[in-house]
Amino acid sequence: LHKDQAWVYTANLAYGVTATRDPQTATTDVLTYADMVEAGEMMGPRVYSTGPGVGFWAYNIKSLAHAKKVLKQYSKYYNTKTIKMYLTGNRQQRQWIIMAAKEQKLMPTTEGGLDFKLNMTQLIDGYPGHEHSLPIYPIYKDVTKAIAESKMAVTPTLLVAYGGPWAENYFYATEKPYKDKKLQTFTPYDELAGKSRRRRFWSMEEEHVFPKHAEFIKDLVKEGGLSGVGSHGQLQGLGYHWELWAMQAGGMNNHDALRVATILGATAIGLDKDLGSIEKGKLADLVIMDKNPLSNIRNTNTIKMVMKNGRLYDGNTLDEVFPNKRKARSVGFVKQVPQNVPGLKKK
Repeated sequence: LHKDQAWVYTANLAYGVTATRDPQTATTDVLTYADMVEAGEMMGPRVYSTGPGVGFWAYNIKSLAHAKKVLKQYSKYYNTKTIKMYLTGNRQQRQWIIMAAKEQKLMPTTEGGLDFKLNMTQLIDGYPGHEHSLPIYPIYKDVTKAIAESKMAVTPTLLVAYGGPWAENYFYATEKPYKDKKLQTFTPYDELAGKSRRRRFWSMEEEHVFPKHAEFIKDLVKEGGLSGVGSHGQLQGLGYHWELWAMQAGGMNNHDALRVATILGATAIGLDKDLGSIEKGKLADLVIMDKNPLSNIRNTNTIKMVMKNGRLYDGNTLDEVFPNKRKARSVGFVKQVPQNVPGLKKK
């Protein structure tokens, strides 16, 4: 059954995310939700997706003709405009997929898979997107320049970093998401409490690898390459900011970090003609903050107002402020903290 309001979308919109691209969904529900958002039946950012990954259903691609047939469900039926080639098979099979994608005007991205050799063959074969971090450190200039000049967009998903503790564990240990009033407003209680009250993992700060992966992203952007912010769906809304902060932790300057969050990210998914910067002829998306993120990247989480498509919303409530004044519709989940537990009363 489809929901009439998905909380994940209101959470992201409230945290300033006005457009999303979901690279590999477990189901096709996202296609319905994208239509509902576009039709004004559901609040949320613009919802783009690859649909279920090519490989998610264990296709055994046997020829170029077979690859074309498989991809028609994305180009003709799902109408996704983009796919995720998810570890589809051997190199010949992966080449068939990208050849079929080019013919059907589908933009493919790929799964990192903790396999550097795989990542390099996908780069050489022309895949324009890469999800997850490269699984080695350091990354030398030959690789950085090759990725930058090919314009393969790298979305490192550092909240689930390869090769060490996930960056999300760092933020859960050093932040207080459970007590965040805004997060409580836009996240179901069981979801927030389940993720933030009893964490199963902790590590010393020097064990974390995400700053090392972030060094590569810094170098990639300096070389003129493409990157985007992808928080892997770990924590909706605030998780986007955690991912951005993690990407900046390798020494990237704040201006470049904001470019990754805006125009470079839009370019990475082929939407830079419409989104990613404030220019005449582009869609009216912007975020108003109380503090300057150029002086401190953590100030990205001081959102006062969010504008999507010319509609201005209060960042704390999603009440519409302009052009109409109206309260946000109910998000439809229980926010209250349990008041007690079954058993004997404490004397």
